[in-house]
Parts: sequence; C-alpha cells; structure tokens
Amino acid sequence: MSSQHKASPQSRYSQPEVSDPQPHPIPQEAFDWYDEYAHGVIDRREFLARLSSLAVVGLSMAVLTQALMPNYAQAEQVSFNDPDIRASYQTFQSPQGHGEGRGYLVMPHPIPKSAPVVLVIHENRGLNPYIKDVARRLAKAGFIAMAPDALFPLGGYPGNDDQGREMQKSMDRAKIEQDFIAAANFLKAHPQSNGKLGAVGFCFGGYVVNMLAATIGDTLNAVVPFYGTPAAKEIRPQIKAPLQLHFASLDKRVNDTWPDYETDLKAINANYNAYIYPDVNHGFHNDSTARYAEPEAEQAWQRTLTFFNQYLRA
Repeated sequence: MSSQHKASPQSRYSQPEVSDPQPHPIPQEAFDWYDEYAHGVIDRREFLARLSSLAVVGLSMAVLTQALMPNYAQAEQVSFNDPDIRASYQTFQSPQGHGEGRGYLVMPHPIPKSAPVVLVIHENRGLNPYIKDVARRLAKAGFIAMAPDALFPLGGYPGNDDQGREMQKSMDRAKIEQDFIAAANFLKAHPQSNGKLGAVGFCFGGYVVNMLAATIGDTLNAVVPFYGTPAAKEIRPQIKAPLQLHFASLDKRVNDTWPDYETDLKAINANYNAYIYPDVNHGFHNDSTARYAEPEAEQAWQRTLTFFNQYLRA
C-alpha cells in the first residue's frame, strides 16, 4: 500500500451529520431483545415472553413481532430482472471448507470487459433476499458482486430466517470461514475482474470481512464491515487492506469490541475510517425490519460506494 494512502493512526470514530431521529413507537428494549434473539443469546420462546411483558398502549404482540421480524418484500431496491444487471448462481471449489460453495453472482449489463469485484457476506442466517438485493445494488453501481450462501452444503437458505439461523448454527464455523476465503479467491480470479477485490458484510458478515482482512492479506483491496466484531486478536496484525467500518450507536454488544480493535489497528498503522451513527440499532442498513434507519443507511451506503470506487478502480 503506497504511503499516500495511509491514514494517520488516530481515532476516526466520528458521528455523521444526519437529521435528528424521529420518535419510534417501538420501545428500545424490544430492539435489544431482538438482537439477543437473533444472535442466540435467548431463544424464541424467551424473546416472545419478553415482548409480551411490554405494556405499551397501542402496541400488540402482532404489531411488535411484525415490525421486528424481517419482511423481505420491503427489501428490494433493485429488481432481479432490472435491465442493467444479469444475475446467476455460480459454484466454486472450497477444498478446505465444505468442498463446494455457491454464490449469487450479479454482473452489470452490458457485461464489462473488466470491472472491480465485491464479495457480499450475509448475516448469521444464510443468503436471504436482503443480501441478494445488496449484491444487485452493487452491480447497478458498476461492480461485479457475488454473495455466497454459507448454507449451500445443507441445501441453501431455507426461506425463513429462524430456520436459516438454526442451520448455520449447526455448521462447522471454521469450514464456513474457509468457504468464504475460497469465494474471495474465486471472485478475484473471475474473467471480467480487474484484479481488485472488495468485501462488504453485515453482522456475522461484518465479522467475516474483518476475518478476511486478517487472513488473506494482499488478496483484498478494500474492506467494509457493517456492525461486525473483529477477527481473532492474534491475526489482526496481518491486516493490510484499507477498512471502512460502520457502527450503530445503540449496538452495545458490537461496540464494546471496538476500542480494543482500534488499538490494534493503530498499532499496525492501518488505513481505516470508522463511523458511528447516532440513535440507530444494529442492523440499521437492513431495510426489511423496523431497525432500518433510512437516512443513516443511505449515508453509510454512499460512503461504501465512494470507498470502493476509490480503492477498487485505481
């Protein structure tokens, strides 16, 4: 990495200029409990029991669960049959993982002779419609994007997040990580790749892109974790790619890991920028649930595209 691209090792954990949040009818406790449920801290029964304890005027259990659970019909910003893209499924070899993986590959149309490639990594429940839409958004912006499905060895994303979460939980995490490493290498070697690889991930996917940055070194050229925990401490010194990190201010679970991670990034003089978005929850970019915060999500996404254009097109 050339010296002019190095960021000075100082804190860049800054707040974006966004409008004041509007009052939300759903209590913050409900969002916190959903995060615990989604990440396996509590089970579905406990989650629903806690929701039922909320004595909030005008908010029934049906209203709460409908708002908190994903509605993927709301998450399609780019149609699968948009004329500016072409989507397909591609398999790739993963000898250190599950033997074979599969990803949702989306190309700009007309298909370019050469373009940057971006790996899109899902949350802890498989390749759901929101993540596929993120891949289409990238293709619409001129990138070749691929979103692997960690659940492919078990038949793929089952169509609902609860079952997907249980399926992914049952799998060997080390092999899942190897599948994503194999996917990164496959995508970088794509015939239309310009040789520059980026990665963006959300929640568990945010962890995976942090892990990739610390594992495959020079293979990656730009890394964007959304509310992701860091890679294992002993491998963080291997990070070489520029990072742009996005955090939600109400996401205590992930934010508690950031100070130690930032200390390690400073120690290696890493090129990174981190943004915390005020008064939003973990998952604020996901437009399929009530956690979605449109102004902050759009600002974070525009920053992501600018970052990828800077480091993947040069």
